[in-house]
Amino acid sequence: MFRRKRETQSFTPVVKAQNQIGTVIANGMSWHGDLSGEGGVRVEGSVTGEIVVRGTVVIGETGKVNCETLKAETLIVAGLVQGNVVCQKLEIRATGRVWGDVVTTSFSSEDGAFLRGTMRMEEKIEIKLVEDGNQSQKTNEPS
Repeated sequence: MFRRKRETQSFTPVVKAQNQIGTVIANGMSWHGDLSGEGGVRVEGSVTGEIVVRGTVVIGETGKVNCETLKAETLIVAGLVQGNVVCQKLEIRATGRVWGDVVTTSFSSEDGAFLRGTMRMEEKIEIKLVEDGNQSQKTNEPS
């Protein structure tokens, strides 16, 4: 009989600029060399070389990365990664494959995801960009 008026809530998502994908290596493209910076990167092609990104890296289903170490704040893997991973948050999707050791603060995977290597969980990981040719990571490790 009496109806309460429904309030329409407007939702405006707050997205950090560094988490938006600004760089895409498309399917059929190949990158040989190091890749570093701030922002988001999506790999649908292939990358051979070191990756250090203060932001999000997405390896799509057709993406392939071959590196010694991939460092990112957030890494989402639906394709193939051959190399060690250092990140704050790692998600391996059902089609994702990771061959290498992982250091992370948060990990999730879907049914069917593949990881061959060791995993070490840390309380905090800070990704530092390449400075004067030196790559570094800072972790709070227990004494």
